[in-house]
Amino acid sequence: MKVQKRSFLSILILFGCFIAFFACTSTNPIEEKIAKIPVDVKFERFDVKFFNATPADFYSLKKEYPYLFPTQFSDSIWLKRQCDSLQVLLQNEISQVFPTLAPFESQIRPLFQHIKYYFPRENDPRVVFLTNNVDYQNKTIHTDSLVLISLDTFLGEKNKLYEGIPQYIVRDMDIAYFGAHLADEFALTVVPVPTDRTLLGQMVYYGKKLYLKDVLLPNETDGIKISYNAREMQWVADNERFIWQYFIENELLYKTQATYFQRFMEPSPFSKFYLEIDNESPGKIGQWLGWQIVRAYTKKHPEKSPQEIIKIPAMELFTASNYKPVK
Repeated sequence: MKVQKRSFLSILILFGCFIAFFACTSTNPIEEKIAKIPVDVKFERFDVKFFNATPADFYSLKKEYPYLFPTQFSDSIWLKRQCDSLQVLLQNEISQVFPTLAPFESQIRPLFQHIKYYFPRENDPRVVFLTNNVDYQNKTIHTDSLVLISLDTFLGEKNKLYEGIPQYIVRDMDIAYFGAHLADEFALTVVPVPTDRTLLGQMVYYGKKLYLKDVLLPNETDGIKISYNAREMQWVADNERFIWQYFIENELLYKTQATYFQRFMEPSPFSKFYLEIDNESPGKIGQWLGWQIVRAYTKKHPEKSPQEIIKIPAMELFTASNYKPVK
């Protein structure tokens, strides 16, 4: 009996090891293919070059980065900026928070591998790091083959330099959200701007951009993609049916007034239903709802590629999605 028990135990252990091995080695074949795509990314520290430049260096620096030197400003302006106390403070803080570019590089390369897989005509990027007076509305810029990254906008939400910035804004001024910001900038270059002015058109437009983050950032959480914290993610999950019911009963989908965009689409501390639950809701609830509509469509039409989906008119996509929250 002891021998039989030992044999049975051995079989269980062997079976468990087999399952564990299979779980660790089985991966998504598409992701395996994407991981092998070569991407030639050039990283350039304009912030360091500018900070260390001598007056004699400015000619070559302006020649190398003409888009960062508006012609109406003389060299004396740039020399003064080098010595500006805010610029010195920003550069010192960047050096402390990011002694290397590794936190950025680890997100940029896989993102552009995914971009090249789904959008093969896209160019490898020239990535230029700079400082921009904590301009949080322009953390990253993506144009054709050029990517600009403002290092001073990713220092972490608790950084002392961000004191006074509203919490709903400062939350995603952190390296954890960098990939999502860059993916959003790329989406701006490929997702067609809606021609209709309805709230539904705007919802689906932003929904497509968030859907692209699903495609380009498959290992990222939904909270990072839309910049919601855990409590806000739980709130939208618990209230999806109520949110949809409110939009339908108040006939909001085809409204064109700018006030509805401000209430439900723009980043804000909370969305404006004008109900008691407002303070509990996250901002840009219309973007989140549009995301769910696009996701519903992709589930019903798995044969459609991302390039096809982002070009489908809002009304056509909405109708074909048959979106109906069940909770």
